[in-house]
Amino acid sequence: MDLYGFYTGTVFDAYEYLGAHRQSKGYVFRVFAPGAQRVALLGDFTGWQEWEMNRVNDGNFFELYAEKAEKGMKYLHRIYDKRGGFTDHCDIYGFGMELRPDFKSVLTDLNSYSFGDEKWLSGRTDCKNKPLNIYEMHMGSWRRKEDGSWYSYSELADILIPYVKGMGYNYIEFMPLSEHPCDESWGYQNTGFFSPTSRYGSAEQLMELVDKCHRNGIGVIMDFVPVHFAVDSYGIGNYDGTALYEYPHSDVGVSEWGSSNFMHSRGEVRSFLQSCAYYWLKEFHFDGIRMDAISRILYWQGEEKRGVNGRGVEFIRVMNKGLKERIPNCILIAEDSTNYPGVTKPADSGGLGFDYKWDMGFMNDTLNYFRTAPEYRIRDYHKLTFSMMYYYGENYLLPFSHDENVHGKATVLQKMNGQYEDKFPQARALYLYMYMHPGKKLNFMGGEIGQLREWDESREQDWNILKYPNHDSFCEFMKSLNKLYLSHSAMYEGDYDRNGFRWIDCNNTENCLYAVERKSGNETLAAVFNFSDTEKSYSLCTENEDVSAEVLIHTDWYRFGGDSEEKNSVDLQNIVLPRFSGILFRL
Repeated sequence: MDLYGFYTGTVFDAYEYLGAHRQSKGYVFRVFAPGAQRVALLGDFTGWQEWEMNRVNDGNFFELYAEKAEKGMKYLHRIYDKRGGFTDHCDIYGFGMELRPDFKSVLTDLNSYSFGDEKWLSGRTDCKNKPLNIYEMHMGSWRRKEDGSWYSYSELADILIPYVKGMGYNYIEFMPLSEHPCDESWGYQNTGFFSPTSRYGSAEQLMELVDKCHRNGIGVIMDFVPVHFAVDSYGIGNYDGTALYEYPHSDVGVSEWGSSNFMHSRGEVRSFLQSCAYYWLKEFHFDGIRMDAISRILYWQGEEKRGVNGRGVEFIRVMNKGLKERIPNCILIAEDSTNYPGVTKPADSGGLGFDYKWDMGFMNDTLNYFRTAPEYRIRDYHKLTFSMMYYYGENYLLPFSHDENVHGKATVLQKMNGQYEDKFPQARALYLYMYMHPGKKLNFMGGEIGQLREWDESREQDWNILKYPNHDSFCEFMKSLNKLYLSHSAMYEGDYDRNGFRWIDCNNTENCLYAVERKSGNETLAAVFNFSDTEKSYSLCTENEDVSAEVLIHTDWYRFGGDSEEKNSVDLQNIVLPRFSGILFRL
């Protein structure tokens, strides 16, 4: 390994040196612990007796070769601090770990699985001019076996892939799959940053899942947490008896979640995190990573009033640039709620180098509008138009994520104003509006079936609600809308081109009517929306009074749970819009 690069934070392959690596016989183990007095290795192959590790390189690294170590065996590092005390740690560069509450590392061979996704990898892109329709999910609570246990990565592939394809999504985004001790953290507080969580199986099984997705035309994104880590004593915190990865002072060292913040000004920390991001992309063939809580890196403690964390900004810029150099067609997504400029501007041009930024403004304004009673939507009319005032400043992705379906926020369907029967037509109109708005799409699992119970990581989604007509027909609507999105270039090709979107009408305040147009090189689509609680008629200005247009989808059709007969065309001079409805047509 390039030691100078490791210390200065420019290394992306530290995991190829550190950790436990299979040899022709046995494994070689390496640890970085500059503050340690000594380090011992314990494992199945040592009889759980201490084997002293040897100082190598500049003396800050420890190494030991164990000929009798075999794949599947467990091990720990016993790290003695300068005071003579010790803590048993998992291998923080390890590629496998035990299921919580146990924490021993497990010997793994990353070369044991053979991928068959060459065709997919050669043709994948960042999707800027292609459809990107993401199904966000938590692996342990999507579906469970009859006894309540989890499916393995490979078992899940066989039921997840047909479902996602059938529903019209072309990418899956998994909430973090790196090892974490607390189920309730959903994977956002890690201990094993390089270890696929053993809840669902082994590294090889996760590789198989990604491989099967690719061979079925489905891209895979994983959430990555470069901001903070779990405080469990066996993990990264106080690793060698010193604050090696975290800030030494709690005022900036402790996050709002009670976890420890990474100190991004240290080169060793940067090399650790950069190598981790690269590891998931390279070794598991993930197509992209969505980086969580980026605001906490850009600003001290995520608060703009505390000022910009310059070293944090530099870390993000260098990491994204390096990832793009190594895997040019990967997708990098920022969850960032701040106004920091240039998030999706190339790193070479002074930006942060992300491909996409979550549009939190769109999400909040749109959902708040639909929470509002119809009689107040005249007042809030321009909540739906405001997003286009700033939209072209970044490459935005529109998220209705897990965060909008949990912790007292209610699910998306629940958020719709009114009683049970009124929620479904509003949600159908909402989603058609979302898919006609520029920007890539992300929806959390359960939204497609109109789930009314907030997400709970401890149980599977409420699939039984599909036996009720309102939910079954709503699911049919979402499937039809998703497939329209994938097949009509006007809905995605001009997402970041000012010529790709036009307000036809965004001043029909008294009627709560909106009309939009989307264009690509091949077609022009338009949609008209009535978000009021009374039927409206609308005339779309055309030169020919007899013009009609082909209807692609109407949110009020019978088969979607509405009251309108299915027709293939609409008279543009007399478009009848039932309450809470939208019509999409080709001009």
